[in-house]
Amino acid sequence: MSWEHLRFLIPGWGDVIEILIVAFVIYHVLLFLAGTRALQILLGLIVLGLIYFLALLLKFNVIATMLGMVFTYGVFAAVVVFQPELRHALAKLGRARAIQLFTPGNTQAVAEQIAEAAERLARSGTGGIIAVEGEVALNDYLETGTEMRATVSADLIATIFTPYSPLHDGAVLIRGDQIIGAGCVLPLTQYPVSDRSLGTRHRAALGLSEETDAIVIVVSEETSQISIAMRGLLYRDVTPQQIKQVLTGRSAAALVLSGSRASVSRHD
Repeated sequence: MSWEHLRFLIPGWGDVIEILIVAFVIYHVLLFLAGTRALQILLGLIVLGLIYFLALLLKFNVIATMLGMVFTYGVFAAVVVFQPELRHALAKLGRARAIQLFTPGNTQAVAEQIAEAAERLARSGTGGIIAVEGEVALNDYLETGTEMRATVSADLIATIFTPYSPLHDGAVLIRGDQIIGAGCVLPLTQYPVSDRSLGTRHRAALGLSEETDAIVIVVSEETSQISIAMRGLLYRDVTPQQIKQVLTGRSAAALVLSGSRASVSRHD
């Protein structure tokens, strides 16, 4: 066999780019499904697929025929089963940075509403915790509270945290420009915190920031101080302007170095 017959095995630049694109898509699909019930369903389908091919190899015709029918009509069932995930995926695609370059005002408007809400809560001495979803979905925590669909506004957030209201004792979850849940329970940090004055809200904010990439804004009921939890760190005594900077893409380092009065509480 001559070398010419094996040239098709040597990938070209187009093949390499195509492989990288497919790997990138598969990675982000798995990242999107991680920690959700959809991942368990996907794993179940993979197991069924392996059983199907094994049945073909062993010539188990009845099993192969039945599984073939399942896969034939399973596409329509998958659309129904994965409807929430598909909606979320399309919404997430719409929030991608490349697309948001064409709609920068939306992110800025949401940041301004959240910052104004935090400022109102601080002025009135009302406690509150607001979690802004990042790349990691907050669906698991949404199930612990009341699901809702409402455009982010300072008035609504301030109303939710009004003392003795049904949803004030919990976190507000925000995805894009929508409030998706209220009264949600967040995981407390499992690490010791150096400042013993921090209450349950701050520990919950730290806990969520350790498990996800969410940005969590906390208003203390006792001190009226605003804090931001990011990546397991708590930035305290934050101003509304700094909230806007963080939510519109400024890093935590920029928050501290840009004349910030925020201090950082680290774990022991």
